Amino acid sequence: MAELSNCPKCDALFVMNQFRNICQNCYNEEEKAYETVYQYIRKRENRTAMMNQVVEATGVEETLILKFIKTGRLKLAQFPNLGYPCEKCGTSIREGKICSSCAVSLRKELQNHETEEERKKDIEKRDKQGAYFVFDDKLK
Repeated sequence: MAELSNCPKCDALFVMNQFRNICQNCYNEEEKAYETVYQYIRKRENRTAMMNQVVEATGVEETLILKFIKTGRLKLAQFPNLGYPCEKCGTSIREGKICSSCAVSLRKELQNHETEEERKKDIEKRDKQGAYFVFDDKLK
């Protein structure tokens, strides 16, 4: 469903839909920037360019190039030195949302959490199974 919104880049009023979250003018600018970047890295001598080299040569912001990568417009398989930052630590990665070391760390933390939860359940279960003894002084 389309709704009226302000463009996050230029604050112009436009009809936002599921395909576009910026106004037509900003969209056209992004398309020009995409073509500039793609034409640059498509050349054989520039395929191994690093992100900072692409930014320097094309004048396109790194955030916009990262947007092209994340939306799948630039395929990293064709460009071996391009990547995007891990969402946890910022290391450059080529697939997924987090790097392998952060994934290992998260798995370890999850496993520790599950172990702790299991231990808490065992303690709670033991406490419920306890017996109560009543001592009567008159039995002596």
